[in-house]
Order: sequence, then structure tokens, then C-alpha cells
Amino acid sequence: MRYGVDICTLGDLAEPARVVDLARAAEDAGWEAVFLWDHLAFAWGVPSADPWVLLAAVAQATTRVRLGTAVTPLPRRRPAVLASTVATLDRLSGGRVVLGAGAGGVPDEFTAFGERGDGRERAARLDEALEVVAALWEGRPVSHAGEHYTVDGVTLAPLPIQRPRVPIWVGGHSRAAQRRAARWDGWLIAGDDEQGAMTMPPERVAAGLARIAGHRDGGAPFEVAITGVSAGPDDERFGRYEAVGITWWLEHLHGRRAPYEQLLARVHAGPPRPPGP
Repeated sequence: MRYGVDICTLGDLAEPARVVDLARAAEDAGWEAVFLWDHLAFAWGVPSADPWVLLAAVAQATTRVRLGTAVTPLPRRRPAVLASTVATLDRLSGGRVVLGAGAGGVPDEFTAFGERGDGRERAARLDEALEVVAALWEGRPVSHAGEHYTVDGVTLAPLPIQRPRVPIWVGGHSRAAQRRAARWDGWLIAGDDEQGAMTMPPERVAAGLARIAGHRDGGAPFEVAITGVSAGPDDERFGRYEAVGITWWLEHLHGRRAPYEQLLARVHAGPPRPPGP
């Protein structure tokens, strides 16, 4: 299992300098990834920062950690714009980006701006948008006439460094999300609640992975990431999640868990260390 941090960029952590400081500290302490939330939380009264601008800053402030969103609601993004944004960030970072994608779980972030918040429609838009984004990353002319999106013979350039594409990890606990994740490169799940308690036990993860395996063909690499809260590098829960197939633990950093100084201290403490010789 590998270890990263997932920063909830709301409230006090909407301040860009704090996110960059946490990212630098994470890389220095041995964490291998920095993921950020993607919300328009100001629509419901909470400060929030744009994750793609922040990830560009993090890319310039680090050299090794993988960078991603947990997760981006594609239905409120234009797929062509997002495909270009992610490709640009992948080139800027030297090929370190993961696209975490979901349907969006807060209807107010749609309806407050005159968009439909219907869950079924958002799911349909997500599926179609993922196909458009992945096609554009191939570097060939793309023509697409779908229910929600149109592309008229467009070729994206420049392309991401990663081939055949930037990895796509699908977020969500539902069986529909699991079926969707099986078509792509990974499954990203929330393992904890706002109070910092783990709510996704290893047994539920194992059941979800069994369902995903039933929808996958072949042995292509597949990542499974969970956000969670640990007491420190020696927390015994790491082993329980690794045993059921989790490949990435993302330590969840948010203002309801602790003040900024305590979150920074947890980052400095680092992930588990590999056993010595």
C-alpha cells in the first residue's frame, strides 16, 4: 500500500499558501501523493478554492508526489476544457496527475447556478464526459455527438505525458459507481466521516472490490484508494485495509478534524516506514 494526503480545500484550507505548505511538508515527510477536494462550497456558504489552480502551484512546489482530485464532478465541468487542463498539468508536473472523477454529491453546487441537480442526469453526463475526455487524450481527431456533449473533429494538443492516458479513478460507494470504476483505472472511496471516524470497514471494501472484479476484463493495473484518518505512522488499521486490497491510503486533512497546526504535525509525522533490513 502507498500513502498520500487528501486535503479538504474548504474553510481555512481554502487559503492557497496553506495547501502548498501542506504539500511541501507531505513530500518531505515521505507521503507519495497530494489529492485535493473539488467543490464550489461558496455556493452553500463555505470558502473553497479551485483545485486545478492549487495543483499547478503544488506541481511547482514539489518534484515527486502524485497529484489529483478527490473527486472532480465532471457534470459541472466542460469536458474539453477539463481534458486540456489536466493535460497541461500532467506536462507541468512531469506526468504525475490522476483524475479523480465523480457525479457530484451536492446538488446546490449545480442548482445555485441554474443547472439541473438531478442525480440520474449527472450520472449520464459523467459517463459521457469521461468518454470525451479519454478520447481527446488519445491525440486523434475526435467526433462525438451525444445526448449532452458534442465534439466536431477536434484534436487535442499538447497531450498528457502519461500514455495511454492520465489515470482515471472513479469515486463513489454505490454499485453504479463500482461498475463505472471497473471501466477505468481505479476506485476512490471516502472511508471516514466529518468527525474523523472510519465509516467504511475493510469488509465493505472487500465486497465492493469483488463486485468490481466481476465487471473487469483482463489484468490491467487497477488502483483502490481510500481516504481515512490515522493516529500516526504506527496505526494498526493500515494493515487491515491493505489486506483487503487497498493500494492507496489518503490521510484526510480537514478543518473539522483538527486545527491547521495539528494537521501539519500529522503530515510531518509521515506515513508508515518500511521495515529495515
